[in-house]
Amino acid sequence: MVTVTPLKIEDYGLIGDGRSCALVGRNGSIDWLCWPRFDSPACFAALLGDGENGHWQLAPDEERGGTPVTVTRSYRNHGMVLETVFETHTGVVAVLDFMAIGAAEPTLIRIVEGRRGAVPILNWLVLRFDYGLSVPWVTRLPDNMGISAIAGPSRCVLRCPVALHGEDRHTVSRFIVSEGDQVPFVLTYMDSHGALSQPVDARAALHRTEQFWSDWIGRCTYQGEHASIVRRSLLTLKALIYQPTGGIVAAPTTSLPEELGGGRNWDYRYCWLRDASLTLIAIMAGGYFEEAMAWRDWLQAAVAGSPDQVQIMYGIAGERLLNEWEAGWLAGYEGSKPVRVGNAAAGQLQLDVYGEAIAALHVARQTRLCAITDGWRLQVGLLQHLATIWKEPDEGMWEVRGGRRQFTVSKISCWLAFDRAIRDVEKYGLEAPLEEWKALRQDIHDTVCREGFNADKNSFVQYFGGTGLDAGLLLIPVVGFLPADDPRVSGTIAAIERELLDEHGFVRRYLPDHVIEGVAGDEGAFIACSFWLVNAYVAQGRMEEAHALFNRLLALCSDLGLLAEEYDAITGRQVGNFPQAFSHLSLINSASILSAGRITTMGAAPLPVL
Repeated sequence: MVTVTPLKIEDYGLIGDGRSCALVGRNGSIDWLCWPRFDSPACFAALLGDGENGHWQLAPDEERGGTPVTVTRSYRNHGMVLETVFETHTGVVAVLDFMAIGAAEPTLIRIVEGRRGAVPILNWLVLRFDYGLSVPWVTRLPDNMGISAIAGPSRCVLRCPVALHGEDRHTVSRFIVSEGDQVPFVLTYMDSHGALSQPVDARAALHRTEQFWSDWIGRCTYQGEHASIVRRSLLTLKALIYQPTGGIVAAPTTSLPEELGGGRNWDYRYCWLRDASLTLIAIMAGGYFEEAMAWRDWLQAAVAGSPDQVQIMYGIAGERLLNEWEAGWLAGYEGSKPVRVGNAAAGQLQLDVYGEAIAALHVARQTRLCAITDGWRLQVGLLQHLATIWKEPDEGMWEVRGGRRQFTVSKISCWLAFDRAIRDVEKYGLEAPLEEWKALRQDIHDTVCREGFNADKNSFVQYFGGTGLDAGLLLIPVVGFLPADDPRVSGTIAAIERELLDEHGFVRRYLPDHVIEGVAGDEGAFIACSFWLVNAYVAQGRMEEAHALFNRLLALCSDLGLLAEEYDAITGRQVGNFPQAFSHLSLINSASILSAGRITTMGAAPLPVL
């Protein structure tokens, strides 16, 4: 009997195929996989419970003398094929893990290679559909070269050359791998009512997958500092893009906690408009205009329709109904409950999304991702609606659940929406009520400076009339709301340094206020916000401090170059959903800013930065 306990978040590696992703532990266990899409129910959910909720262990058999002495891992050829090398007292084996590119059906392949000596291997497969709830009916394939597991509409088929047998509703094999041996395991997802698909040639799939990722990253044009980690972040973003639509998930996981053992656990397998501008810019920073265009097209399709129905997030194909519920049978990562599926924040009012959407489409127009007039009527409709609601309170960019307030960053984002639209009208001669928009832009600016600034603190604050801070205020000089040398901006950055930095100098989003947030508990430092402070330092000309903070942030990356949402300074661990697109987007943008040695207000040529 194999007992699986979820590893530290940073001990997982990511593999993907443009439809979904899997998390592979350094112990050889795949503990998370949703099939056939990012947002589908998981068939391996041990990450949020235990081994009986589904996992796939393929590693040296410790019960037969295969205890690893060392474990090292890396991505082969700088792509997305994960290689984990286990050295034991009797030899060395490697496990190659990847999701096959170009396969007719979603396919996960694991190849065990003998590198030296002879090593006993354990294959322990526990398939559990519906987030670990449903135990499938398992039968042998007609050719006796694998098994088929069916539950409801889902079927997984495992094909391999070694004998399989059942042990207490687990599929098991034990075998020896010697130097030169290659033993492939091919797991394919398909509809339960369909015919069995043809077997996939593992070696051919490995070659095709490695070639795909090699070709893709080979097109990267980024030549600045920290090129290696920037390329890894670009690869991570590529793996988080749902290829059929171009939408990018915030993370491939749900309910990895912001506080270990706490209840701040959210489903991030959806597409946030908040990521729009950063996504466009980060991908274009690497020269990937095709992906940027696909994301822009997804964005425009997602927000199409009645302007008063714009949401802060959508499904990967633009779905709007993201009802939130709890999987009560899962114990949660390290006891962090509840485990949530869906995200009720989709129904919130967050005024900042208007600014982010308009800014993203402005960037697309400026960089010629689309025709100048493409989507303009849609944007005018959004702005006309925003003109009627910008004074309303909202839930803010951090999606608080304690009720609506007049969040300062939300108002600044409203200003951003009108500012970028005005720039497009003036530059391209687009039809719009220009003078009305200019008056609105000035009105919003005056309101923020009057209501959102606290003279006693010499700082902008989280919401009008409050005294707390918000790391989102670091974006003020970046979006061009005020210049970096404005005393109010300098005061805000200084206040954030005083109040929001943890003991390692990383930035918290805000100080916990359970009344405002509507949820108990604490959280770690927010990695993206810490990169925003890097950018703010550059804007102030504090280059030495900017480089120092950036390097400290890079040290948080896992050995595979991956980042979660947050960092817990007390435990020294990554926390939150993983890997987090927002963290990697911010890394790329900060690296670009540091390489340029200056910050360019978003919306200025040649390549804007947020």
